[in-house]
Amino acid sequence: MKGLMSLTPIGSFMPTVTLLGTAQDGGRPQPGCQRPCCADLGAADVRHPVSLGITDEHGQGHLIEATRAMGEQLKMWGHPPLQSVLLTHAHFGHVDGLGLFGRETLNARGLNLYASSSMLSLIDATPQWALMMEQGVFTPISVSTGSEHALSENITVVPVVVPHRAELSDMHAFIVRGPNRSLLFLPDHDRWQETLDHHGAPSIRSWLTTLKVDIALIDGTFWSADELSSRTQHEVPHPPVSETLERLGPRTEGDPEIVFIHMNHTNPIHRPDSDEHGQVTALGWSVGEQGMTFTL
Repeated sequence: MKGLMSLTPIGSFMPTVTLLGTAQDGGRPQPGCQRPCCADLGAADVRHPVSLGITDEHGQGHLIEATRAMGEQLKMWGHPPLQSVLLTHAHFGHVDGLGLFGRETLNARGLNLYASSSMLSLIDATPQWALMMEQGVFTPISVSTGSEHALSENITVVPVVVPHRAELSDMHAFIVRGPNRSLLFLPDHDRWQETLDHHGAPSIRSWLTTLKVDIALIDGTFWSADELSSRTQHEVPHPPVSETLERLGPRTEGDPEIVFIHMNHTNPIHRPDSDEHGQVTALGWSVGEQGMTFTL
């Protein structure tokens, strides 16, 4: 965190996190979309569902979210030996790659699986995932808000519960703390006011200050509340980027670095040449890019 003396990490690697995907659950292009936002996209325009790779000081990997694009994401990440998987919640794009750890593909054994008790209960109730548990693919570790879990000597994670549609499980963001800096991974939540009220915080800045994070990767699903033509935001609630910018205003000295992630295929900030992308960067904030790394 800011102001801390730089520490020498144990092992030969500086702890880092890599942004392995920036899109909402459907990816970009999204299946079935024939709108201009998905038409004629080249290979360089493809965006995987959101996921984060943590590389500890020993070069071991810890993956947040298990997406169907895991093959490309592991390649982008450099295939570190995986030690653990962390899940924020049960919505499709965040868990639809869990089966890839099974015998048919990675044939993993003994991976630590960090998830809330409701998420682990869902896994036990889902035949394919329950079978993987029986086969020893995962070692389940239950997390709850405020608990601290050591991934290595220099990396710890702290779950933070946030309000989000809970049809199948609750939702936990994760704070990843390294020897020098800390990062918040918050891909989903419903509304800023609900999240801030839940944590007793008057503003986004004050909440991030309380969390003691230097970098915040936050929900940027939609640019505006009227972005979906066929569904209302009541059906798919996420705080619009435009509202987040209004709440934040320009970045000032001492603010954490804020990066928008989990963008729906309709969100214009995917395009660096869009006016909306320019509004984000003009205020001093950032839009996530696949492969972006942060040293902890």
